[in-house]
This record gives sequence, structure tokens and C-alpha cells, in this order.
Amino acid sequence: MKKLLIIFLLCISVNVFGQNYDEAKVAAYTLPDLLMSVNKKKITTVKDWENIRRPEILSLFEENVYGKMPRQFDNIVFEVKGENKNAMNGKAHLKEVEIAVTSNKKTVRINLILFVPSKIKEPVAAFLLINNRGKENTSPNREVISGFWPAERLIEAGYAIAAFHYSDAAPDNEDTFQNGVLRLYPEQLSAGDGMKAVGAWAWAASRVMDYFKQDKDIDASKVTVVGHSRGGKASLWAAAQDTRFAMCVTNCSGNTGASLSHRRFGETIERINTSFPHWFADNYKKYNSNEKGLPLDQHMLLALVAPRPLYVTNASQDLWADPKGTYLSEKEAEKVYRLYKLTSSLPVSPPAVNMPFVKPPLAYHIREGKHDLTEYDWAQFIKLADNHFGKKK
Repeated sequence: MKKLLIIFLLCISVNVFGQNYDEAKVAAYTLPDLLMSVNKKKITTVKDWENIRRPEILSLFEENVYGKMPRQFDNIVFEVKGENKNAMNGKAHLKEVEIAVTSNKKTVRINLILFVPSKIKEPVAAFLLINNRGKENTSPNREVISGFWPAERLIEAGYAIAAFHYSDAAPDNEDTFQNGVLRLYPEQLSAGDGMKAVGAWAWAASRVMDYFKQDKDIDASKVTVVGHSRGGKASLWAAAQDTRFAMCVTNCSGNTGASLSHRRFGETIERINTSFPHWFADNYKKYNSNEKGLPLDQHMLLALVAPRPLYVTNASQDLWADPKGTYLSEKEAEKVYRLYKLTSSLPVSPPAVNMPFVKPPLAYHIREGKHDLTEYDWAQFIKLADNHFGKKK
């Protein structure tokens, strides 16, 4: 009965929105060449990638998709608002940190929840979640224990675990999204390449990294930024913009996250811009029903994370996020990792459900189930971190 309901809902979606869920109906497409510069120079070395092609691709995404991220602000202040050195029955040290950023005489406050393993002898690696679900999922008092942010499991594994709620940076509402970070940068709102909500969420992740750099308990060279769905779009953009993040996890991020837009499978550019007009730069709307005209695609965003490890995921029931297009996108990104002489272990074809590949530099799994971030997913992210950071078993 459950499967019939899913099929029924998908059929409704196709009839109402014209979305495609049939691989046979995916039209032929040509992806922009990841390793060909604007001036038609073939990119064959790390030097040319870092000096020529990577900056070009960043600019393309800034101009056409996510908007230009502001770099300057007048002041940033970190204040521990709450603390419990015996959290989780003595296993963790809780810090509730307010990150106050001021520019143009206005201030935005990012509220960070951070648990650090107790009795540590040296700074520890950390995971940072851009939380796009209810704040109860990242409860500092642990009234709710959620698989969306299984803090206890991360602490047991020896990692610090942190989160901020995305609404602190930009409310996820087309009428009020500007009432956060964008109060500091009002000029962004009228610019075609101005940053909107997704950019603001990524900007906030970097301000958390600013905090980690001065917290003696955190090894700021070993921070993984994590996001689910729209948060996964933001985690990718944060890692692309801010190379201080050592790893990136993008979970079920779909269109304008990890999946290929040119395929027009599941959610499309027009659909996402119509449903969420406040997420991306206004220039992105030029590509509604015009994927062929898009001078980039998401394989190029994934490649911007190189040479750092990247974990990409899907869920078996989440066709909206185009699992096949997501996997093809990550496979395309391998080309840049090869420039760094980093060999991906990902198979040619998408792996079976619940068969994760967690060896750096490129990790992937498709989990059984729906569009969600679960404890199963986090267990795989821990394995990748263990593998990359050389954590002793």
C-alpha cells in the first residue's frame, strides 16, 4: 500500500508540475567541460586548475546561481552564553556560543550549539551541521534525541559536534529571508548576482569556522561541514567558497545541490526557482526551462571541493533529488581529483542501496528510505572522517 501511495504521488507531481521520473525520457544533453577554460585552454595541471579554471568556475556560480558572497564586515564577537562541562552524563562539554557579526552598524547573531568530548588531551576534529529542520533536533539540553543530529554518537566516536539553525542567517521565507545576514549587506537584494538565502546560510557556516579557529578544544584544520537538502546545497557552497573546511558532506541535496540540472529529472531549475524564489541569485531565473543555456552544472561545484574529501548521498525513495544525476555529477568531479593524483574508488555505475563507498577522496551512498538525514548516514560520515583523518580504531 505504501509503495502504491508513493507511485500515486509521483504521478500527481508529473501531471501537475510536468516533472520527469522516467530515465527513458531524459533527453540528450552536453555538460559544460569541467577542464576547459573560458579561453579554450585545456586544464591538465593542478596549477592551471587553481590559477585559471577554479576561479572561473567560482565566478560562474557567483554570477549565475548563488550570488557573490560578501567578504568584509566591521566586527565579529564570540560569547559563550551557556556552558555545561558535564553534559551527556559527563561525556561531553557543552558550549552555547553567540557569534555576533556587525557591519554597516547592524548586527546578526548566529547561535552555535557545540558538544566536545570530555577529558580531551588535544584539539579534536569537528562536524558542523547547517540545521534546516526544527531547532529541537539540535537541542543543547537533549530533550530530543534525533537521528538528524545524533550528537551522542559523534561524541562516542571522539568528534566534536556542532550546529546552528539556518534561520539565524536567513529565515527560509520569501517575505522575510532578508531579515538576517542580508541586513548587513542590503545592496545584495537589488543586484542580479546578489546573495540570497542559500548564500547567507553558507556565509554563516564560515563565521562558525572563524569561531573554531580560536576555540582551543577544536582542531580547525579538521572541520567537516554537513548539510541536508537545502542545507546540503549550502554546505557545498560553503566548502567551495571557504577552503578552511577540511571535508564536505552534502546529503540528498538534489537540484542546485549535487545533481545535474541538464538532465531535467525530478526537480528542475524552474521548479526550484518558482517554489523558492528567495534561495538563489535573481540571475538564476534566466535559466528557468533553459538548462541548455546554463554555462555550468553541479559537477563543477563538486569539483570545487577538491582535493578535500567529499561525501555525497541519496535516498532510494527520493527521486525528486535525482539519485542517478547526483552520482553522475560526482563521477564527473573525479577528473579534478585526478589532477591532484587522488584516485576515487567509486564504481562506474551507481552502487546498490545501502552499499556505501566511504574511502576518500570521494564517498557516496544511496540509503534505503525517504528524503531525510538519519543516524545511518552519520555512521558513514564518521567512517569517512576516520579514514581521512587517520583516527585510531
